[in-house]
Amino acid sequence: MSSKSVATTEGLLDELQSTLAHGPVARRVETLRRVTDLFINGAVDFSDEQIALFDDVFQCLIQHIETSAKALLSNRLAPIDTAPPLTVRALAFDDLIEVAAPVLSQSEQLDDDTLIETALNKSQAHLNAISRRRVLSGAVTDVLVLRGDDEVIQNTLRNPGAEFSENGFTRLVNRAEGDDDLTTCLGMRPTIPRHLYLKLLAKASATVRARLEAANPQDAANVPDAVQEAIRRARCAPSAITRETAIAHALVKSLYEDGRLDENQVAAFADARKFDEANAALAVLANVSISIAENMMVETRAEGVMILAKVSGLSWLTVRAIINMRDQLSGLEPTDLHACKATYERLRPSTAQQVLRFHRMQQTTSPAPAG
Repeated sequence: MSSKSVATTEGLLDELQSTLAHGPVARRVETLRRVTDLFINGAVDFSDEQIALFDDVFQCLIQHIETSAKALLSNRLAPIDTAPPLTVRALAFDDLIEVAAPVLSQSEQLDDDTLIETALNKSQAHLNAISRRRVLSGAVTDVLVLRGDDEVIQNTLRNPGAEFSENGFTRLVNRAEGDDDLTTCLGMRPTIPRHLYLKLLAKASATVRARLEAANPQDAANVPDAVQEAIRRARCAPSAITRETAIAHALVKSLYEDGRLDENQVAAFADARKFDEANAALAVLANVSISIAENMMVETRAEGVMILAKVSGLSWLTVRAIINMRDQLSGLEPTDLHACKATYERLRPSTAQQVLRFHRMQQTTSPAPAG
């Protein structure tokens, strides 16, 4: 900041004290405008210490001005990456949405903790403003998904810069049941985990499948009328395999080729809730295709998991970890582990092999998806 700017700022500070003590509202607003102009004109060059000085000035002023002036300040500061952080935070926490919205939707000075605190305690309008940010982390979208109304959810899902955690996607899949618009919007997200995409598709209405077909005419054959056929074809469709799924499959293949894929590794995948890795590992160990293993893993009941595990020679402890992972990721009712353990202990490897042969035969005899 030049010596002239420093002198100007110091003069404004003196004027500020007098204005706050004796000045009318109009004079306070004019002082705010002059301070804002001074900051914006030199924002790029200010040091942290100088920005902190402006922070003190702005915070004094916004306690003594009307709503329209605060809203104007919020609009002017929102696009500036170096805006005074405490002032921006105070504006974000304002109960009046016309004051909070500009900084909530734009300001880079708001960190995740501030956004989460706002989303947990403020109105749906505040959540709506947050949902329009250029970038949203999974931690922030978790709260938007938890507290948001339909408009907030739709805006967040349509935001290309929004990330979603596994828990966020699971909650959305459960919430989407019976809601065609939400199901369609969620089905368009390229990063939805594969097992949750399959669960979403299995419950989709004919209307939703028609929408997906219209949105992706090149993949129309992958959205047929029959739900089970839709699931089967979706598993074969490259567009249904995310980059993360492909990486998981490549990792498991590498571990297997190096002789490092064993029960401990499968259990580690399950404990970490890595569905794609656990599914691919079971497929390799049971000597079936990934699509067969996936089909058995996402069944409502846990018999498919136990068949794969028995053929792979896994212990009950690992089977239990896989079932727990599956339940947690799918949002299913907790499986009766006591009954499953008794079933698993009675299940013969020869019987499990026979069941797998049936699944292989089904895949072989099923018609190939239309290209």
